[in-house]
Amino acid sequence: MQRLQLQNLVYSLIVLLFASCKSYQLAEAKPVQSSEKTVENLYFSSGEDYVYKCQMDIYKNHVSGILIIKKLNETTHRVAMTSDFGNKLIDFEISENDFKLNYVLPDLDKKMVISFLRNDFRELLKRKYPVNESFENDNSKIYLSRNDHKAYYLFFNKENGLLKEIVYTKNNKEKIDFTFEAKKHIFADSLNLQHKDFKINIKLFQITETEQN
Repeated sequence: MQRLQLQNLVYSLIVLLFASCKSYQLAEAKPVQSSEKTVENLYFSSGEDYVYKCQMDIYKNHVSGILIIKKLNETTHRVAMTSDFGNKLIDFEISENDFKLNYVLPDLDKKMVISFLRNDFRELLKRKYPVNESFENDNSKIYLSRNDHKAYYLFFNKENGLLKEIVYTKNNKEKIDFTFEAKKHIFADSLNLQHKDFKINIKLFQITETEQN
């Protein structure tokens, strides 16, 4: 059953190449002056293991397992995922500029799958964002960070200062929406990664007890 699910996932990723995406517009927010020069996503900045229950939905295909994210140094994280039955699916090390694949299950060893995971986790684990413009709405302070043809909108809760959403765009097209639930700056209790051009959704739910204490 697990093998069939993985084969269906690979097939669906190939089909997704034909999907389209729409332009992103920041709604109901006004420009403001801000002294912030850089903002950060600190949710994966601790040296402790981040352990999550992971659910991936690719169109009608569903794969679940355990995902572990480990910060190796200031630039690199290690990401490993096992199935619900404890079988290793993939293990890689990733930074903004480098990617090292330590292991991948043969069923997942496809260029499309590796590229999808590499790109998504590179964006998720990106930490520092130079601020180009600042905005706010009733609930959030919003910082726009541009990098060539990419742009990131980071939404911080006004009440507690926690990062609650990152919208990643490319060529002004909305690509991925990351939403977070958290009680601490260094640890997200849950994460929802939603592609806007593909029907891909990744949900993470914390199971790291020590991070809550």
